[in-house]
Amino acid sequence: MFNKILIANRGEIACRVIKTAKKMGIATVAVYSEADKNARHVGLADEAVLLGPAPSRQSYLAADKIIAACKATGAQAVHPGYGFLSENEDFARRVEEHGIVFIGPKHHSIAAMGDKIASKKLAIAAGVNTIPGWNEAVASAEQAVQIARGIGYPVMIKASAGGGGKGLRVASNDAEAFDGFTSCRNEALGSFGDDRVFIEKFVENPRHIEIQVLGDAQGHVIHLNERECSIQRRHQKAIEEAPSPFISDATRRAMGEQAVQLAQAVQYQSAGTVEFVVGKDQRFYFLEMNTRLQVEHPVTECITGLDLVELMIRVAAGEPLPLTQAEVKREGWAIECRINAEDPVRNFLPSTGRLVRFVPPPLTMEAAAAVPPDGGVRVDTGVEEGGEIPMFYDSMIAKLIVHGRNRSEAIARMREALNAFVIRGVNSNIPFQAALLAHPKFAAGDFDTGFIAQHFAQGFRPADVPHADPLFMVALAAFVRRKARARSAGISGQLPGHGVKPLADLVVVVLGPNAGHPQQRHAARIDDFDALTGCAEVQVGERRYAIQSSSRLGEVLMTGHCNGQPFTAQIERSGSHNPLGIRVAHNGTQIETLVLLPRAAELLALMPHKLPPDLSRFLLSPMPGLLAALLVQPGQKVVAGERLAVIEAMKMENVLIAAQDGTVAELLARQGESLAVDQPILSFA
Repeated sequence: MFNKILIANRGEIACRVIKTAKKMGIATVAVYSEADKNARHVGLADEAVLLGPAPSRQSYLAADKIIAACKATGAQAVHPGYGFLSENEDFARRVEEHGIVFIGPKHHSIAAMGDKIASKKLAIAAGVNTIPGWNEAVASAEQAVQIARGIGYPVMIKASAGGGGKGLRVASNDAEAFDGFTSCRNEALGSFGDDRVFIEKFVENPRHIEIQVLGDAQGHVIHLNERECSIQRRHQKAIEEAPSPFISDATRRAMGEQAVQLAQAVQYQSAGTVEFVVGKDQRFYFLEMNTRLQVEHPVTECITGLDLVELMIRVAAGEPLPLTQAEVKREGWAIECRINAEDPVRNFLPSTGRLVRFVPPPLTMEAAAAVPPDGGVRVDTGVEEGGEIPMFYDSMIAKLIVHGRNRSEAIARMREALNAFVIRGVNSNIPFQAALLAHPKFAAGDFDTGFIAQHFAQGFRPADVPHADPLFMVALAAFVRRKARARSAGISGQLPGHGVKPLADLVVVVLGPNAGHPQQRHAARIDDFDALTGCAEVQVGERRYAIQSSSRLGEVLMTGHCNGQPFTAQIERSGSHNPLGIRVAHNGTQIETLVLLPRAAELLALMPHKLPPDLSRFLLSPMPGLLAALLVQPGQKVVAGERLAVIEAMKMENVLIAAQDGTVAELLARQGESLAVDQPILSFA
């Protein structure tokens, strides 16, 4: 067994590998860029080596620097995590040539599966079901159209070296095939340095289901059941679960057998994933093989009780697999939500900055540890409170994983865990994840890869998420305001006749999105309030809520019971300028309220409404990022849909287009400048 390993990665996966290494008594070496000098993985490792500047190509993708770090620290092996160099054939080969063990598959296996065209041919030879299509590199957009017509629309245009949703387009007609080919080729060249593109039939109502495999140096290969990964937004996975609520035992067995056949065909050693697309008739087709540890590996760990990172390390050290196929367990149900630094209300644009608050839900499971018999909650993360979410890397803040006895229990546990996850300083996709879990189609297991595009076609707006009992949140706001008034009433030294009185009647004004308008008013009466026990009877309209909570004022997280049922919500003042404003968030729904005395509510109704300023004459940056390109000049006429600027953030290019026809008046930012959210880029005449 190794004495010391180097983790050639960052963030949560670096922290995840360190946990298993410590359990095994193996010393760890972290590598980091200048942007990550204070990152969590750097502090957790026994040693840390600076690679270079923030951009990945000068740090985490610099193979020479990583190999040099291994030699300088005496690391005998390198774990690549996922992303960066994890599926780089050349890096794996060079590491081995320098006498360092690559904790992953051999370079020839990576090469065989890394090329999507070659891997499909290998799959056919191994007897694995494949999708009909054109398995050679397409030469031109015109040829792409001809091939697509021959296969029959819809088709999928894919970059041979693609991954992570990049270099992928679905075309339903000739125009989309022509444009999709060009976009795929350009994107693939920029992201992977390989512009080869191929075309295959697009399976309608598809589900994305993958099989986890493990192989050792002795030629043994097993599979660890499946993961359901169909909840995707723009080909990026959002929620993963194991097992799948869709496939039958017969399909599961057949998919597992074919995945093992493919792994054996390429002499696979280590953990890997064979991805399939599955039609509504349960016919399945090989998609690709990921020759690395997957982001969503924790759900497999939960249902099997295995530590996949430990098994990767042991196999890399030459040990045989410690179990047979018949010994692989499948117990309970696990779900993972990816918690990303992005703003779902702004079309999921990246959100960077400092994590002012980062408080995960109460944890009862941990990576690299045994799964409790009754399941629990686990968080894998590479950040901590006060840390930065930099603009140079992907947007993941954490992975929230739950395990329950069955799917309904796992969903309920995940919803409560999302309610209890406090993140401030950057925006996160937690409200969107809560909305997905609350959707009746998701609860019924009735979905495919088009679920988000179908049910959230206009994007995500919190107001569109129905709450099972919206007056419950109104009651919570009234309860908190009554609690605050009771505290204020107890302050000594108040002028006689002018002291705060803890009155029972309040009015909760729920503000609308348009600068607070329109408004909804709810009369709330609080009876039997007891400050010592935190109990009260709150009546809103015809509904009555018996609320008990010992959470203190000022704490964002509020837990307690309502009508005998436990709840977790997030409640805070809307802003320091408005002590009467209370924001309530629960089950993906958030409301902004003013909780007033009845007379104050009457006066508020008489106040004039100030409209927000008209910003239609400006192009504003929708996210923090780098202004990579300004594509127009002052005086230039533009038409709706024309490209105006390109912003780079979190490894993604975001193109800003004109919403309507107009003339550019003035450029207000310079190419190469770092932009803040809502910073003006240009103005229109």
